[in-house]
Amino acid sequence: MEEKIKLLKEKASKKLNEILSTQELENIRVEFLGKKGEVVTLLKSLKDVEAEKRKELGMKANTLRDYIESQIQLKKDELRKKEYEIKENNAKLIDLTVPVNENLGSLHPITIVQKELETIFSSMGFTVEDGNEVETEYNNFEAVNVPKYHPARDMQDTFWLENGQLLKTQTSAAQNKIMRKYGAPLKAIFPGRCFRNEELDASHENTFFQMEGMMIDKDVSISNLIYFMKAILSEIFKKEVDVRLRPGFFPFVEPGFELDIKCPYCDGIGCKVCKHGGWIELCPCGMIHPNVLKMGGIDPEEYSGFAFGLGLSRLAMMKFEIDDLRHLNSCDLRVLKQMNIK
Repeated sequence: MEEKIKLLKEKASKKLNEILSTQELENIRVEFLGKKGEVVTLLKSLKDVEAEKRKELGMKANTLRDYIESQIQLKKDELRKKEYEIKENNAKLIDLTVPVNENLGSLHPITIVQKELETIFSSMGFTVEDGNEVETEYNNFEAVNVPKYHPARDMQDTFWLENGQLLKTQTSAAQNKIMRKYGAPLKAIFPGRCFRNEELDASHENTFFQMEGMMIDKDVSISNLIYFMKAILSEIFKKEVDVRLRPGFFPFVEPGFELDIKCPYCDGIGCKVCKHGGWIELCPCGMIHPNVLKMGGIDPEEYSGFAFGLGLSRLAMMKFEIDDLRHLNSCDLRVLKQMNIK
C-alpha cells in the first residue's frame, strides 16, 4: 500500500508536468480524484488494511490527495495565465480597419419580431415611440385607471425603488405621456421591456418584452380593433389568421377583451402549442377607458380609441417554436444557432 501511494504520486506529478491545456488538466483530475479515480479507490481500500497500519497509511493517502489537489490548482492558475497572455497578444494584432464580416452573428428572436411589427405598424401610419424602464407610480398605475389601493395592483408584483419609483410592469405606463405629447387623433406603438417579480418557469419570467399600441380618433370602434389586429397578425405569421374576442377585465379599457388567434400550427384542430384547445391567448385589448382619455388631456365625448398589448416574448416563442421562455433571456448563443436565425 505504501509503495502504491509513492507510485501514484510520481505518476500524477509526471502527467501534470506534461499537460498543455485545461481539458487535459480536467482529465487528470477525473483520473485521480474523480468518483472512480485512483486516489479515491485507494482511500476506499483502506478498510481492508490491518488496523494498526490503517491510521498511518490513511494519513499518507490523505496527504497524497491534498498534494494532487494543490498541484492541479497551481497548474490551472498557470494555464489560465498563459491563455490570458495569448489572448492579450492576439488582441494587439487586431486590425480595426478591416471591414466587418456582416455574415457573422444574428439578431435576437425578440428583436426580429419587434422589427417586423414596427415595419407593419409604420406602414399603417403608426408612430413608434420609446418608453422608460423606470417609471413613476402615477404613470404605471394611476394614469391607466388603477388608483391607490385598487385590487388590480395585486395582480402585478412590482419591483419598487427606494425613491418611490418602480420598474414598469407594463408598457401601458407610457400611454399618458404619449397622449399628452400628441393629443388626438393619434396612432402610436411603444415596445419595451417590463419587469415583474414572477416565479420563473417555462412560460413566466421576471423580465419580458411587450408592445403597446393605441389608436384614438373620432368614431373609433371595436370593429376597427378587430380589423387592425387581424391584419397585423396575418402579416406576422405570413398567412390568414382568425381571431376572436373574449370578455376580460383591464382597468384602462372598457369594454375589455382577451384576443385569441386560431392556432396557426394546427389550424384549430389542437396541438401541443395551443394545448389542444385550437386557440392561443395572445393579447389584452379593448376600448380606452374615458378616465384614461381625460387624464391624457383628450375629451372622451369627442374622441374614442382602442388599446392593445402584444407580448413580444410570446410571439417570438410562437414564431420560432421555442418551448421555454427562459431561453430568450439566457444569453445562450446555442439557442440562436439551433434556430439558425439570421
